[in-house]
Amino acid sequence: MESNDDHHYRLRRIGWRAAAAPFEAAPGQRLARVIAQHRNGYRLHDGVEEFGAQPAPRFLRRKADPSERPAVGDFVLVLEGSPPQIEQVLPRRTTLSRAAAGERHERQIIAANVDSVFVLMGLDGDFNPRRVERYLLLIEGSGARAVVVLTKLDKVPDASAQIAELRDAVPTVEMHALNAKDPVGVAPLLGHLKLGDTAVLVGSSGAGKSTLTNTLLGVERQATGTVRASDSRGRHTTTYRALIQLPSGGCLIDTPGMRELKLTGDEDLGAASFADIETLALQCRFGDCTHGNEPGCAVRAALAAGELDADRWESYLKLRDELAAANEALEAQLKRKAEARVANKALGKRLIDKYGRR
Repeated sequence: MESNDDHHYRLRRIGWRAAAAPFEAAPGQRLARVIAQHRNGYRLHDGVEEFGAQPAPRFLRRKADPSERPAVGDFVLVLEGSPPQIEQVLPRRTTLSRAAAGERHERQIIAANVDSVFVLMGLDGDFNPRRVERYLLLIEGSGARAVVVLTKLDKVPDASAQIAELRDAVPTVEMHALNAKDPVGVAPLLGHLKLGDTAVLVGSSGAGKSTLTNTLLGVERQATGTVRASDSRGRHTTTYRALIQLPSGGCLIDTPGMRELKLTGDEDLGAASFADIETLALQCRFGDCTHGNEPGCAVRAALAAGELDADRWESYLKLRDELAAANEALEAQLKRKAEARVANKALGKRLIDKYGRR
């Protein structure tokens, strides 16, 4: 019979971060973690073995909230059977998500229950500080810690200016510049990948996510590919999100490259990497300053003095406007749902009044 210590260690191997008391599932159920999602079902791991499972029918209903369905990184209760069935998604301690593509305002979960988010960006043609700012804004409300990982250090003769530029833009974020193929170079990341830890890799195609995964694993498990010479972008060698157990004891979620990073509407610019700009705006003479031609504008003064980078200011404005639009879309969607509930309730009452309860 498995001891409590062995049971807890087994759960820690799949990233369980709860108290030392072992989790007790009901008879006929077991606790597992979602490690991959495919069109034909899920792959789960219970700390001992990997197995396939199907979601309970309610998760597949057309009107089901996509954010409530099982996602990679979720801990779930599985009903034993043939095949096993995911019955319940346990509460998430952190959730990294983005708005899904398209006009409908839906939240797409990138990964659940992660402690760290490694934002990978190449120091080659992939280098783009504005993209990092967008990633940090998405991460800010997730509950996870952001770590910027600058790859391709071996391919750039002198990256000091690029590294300094990004440090100026996001001074409070942990940052590492490295060669993703070098085990010594990636060693500092292991501090985020101890027993019970989970990290997720995000970044554009060709940034080196799969290469870094292979180095941390010590084996060539994830497929890697070449990048285009024009912009250093790669093909999608990783085609689905997958959670991988590492020799260090931690778990790593590799993800496909992301072409679009839509804001959900819940992000906070001030709490992300723009707190200094928000503070600066409070110093304007007028509380409703638009930072245009008003006298006493602290933002315009900082731009003129070179204390505020013009590109970063433009990035702030773009994200601010996009965040406002996302908020409007979210509010409009909630209003439509509320109106639909009222209309359905009124229709139900009319039918009962006319035909009686059946």
